[in-house]
Amino acid sequence: MARVDLVRRAQIGLRLRAKSHAQLIRAARALFAIRPVDSITVDDVTREAELAKGTFYVHFQHLDDLRAAVADELAHELDDLLQPHRTGIADPVERIATGCAAFIRQALHDPAWGGLAARGVWAFPAVATAARKRLSEDLRAAIAQGRIAPVSAEVGFDIAVGIVLQAMRSASEKRLSLSDVPVAVSGVLRGLGVAADEAEQIVRRLPEPPLLTKSSNRLPIDTLVDRNNNRTKRT
Repeated sequence: MARVDLVRRAQIGLRLRAKSHAQLIRAARALFAIRPVDSITVDDVTREAELAKGTFYVHFQHLDDLRAAVADELAHELDDLLQPHRTGIADPVERIATGCAAFIRQALHDPAWGGLAARGVWAFPAVATAARKRLSEDLRAAIAQGRIAPVSAEVGFDIAVGIVLQAMRSASEKRLSLSDVPVAVSGVLRGLGVAADEAEQIVRRLPEPPLLTKSSNRLPIDTLVDRNNNRTKRT
């Protein structure tokens, strides 16, 4: 009986630890969505999470560790939005348009996520790298095929991301509607050198993208337990 009690106690402790970890991640995401990342303090996070300050240091040594955890989640979410479209669309210009539309629509669906992603692409190097890799592949393919202006992939990335991130920020502030999505995506294509009539045709053919559920921004406790266990095994 004592053995069973010890096991159960350990399981409860693990779940409580995972729960407080999730609370800290949720709090950080909520704050990063509305304020500059560098302005957020440990006190801000624990206050938002409604936890004691000491709990923060049970999970993270520094704020950089918390930022890295949030960045890791966000990078995975961006990839989850992009990959379903990229694998089924042969035309690189259509892949660019579909990805841009997916990000803006997700921001409209979940304004808090939109604010976090719009800030996170610039604030977190890992997120920017993930976004740049996918988009740059499509830009290079489109340039090689003569589908867009012969600009560098870096310039093309800045054009596309600049428009999309501003649209996502506007969506997070509820200043954008679903009817604005085709206009924003057409603006990206026109900025990349696609002719107006072709851009309009591509936008009309945009598929309805699958969206992340709002709960995906708050990972289930069991998922967090699994991640923590995996990290422990690697170390």
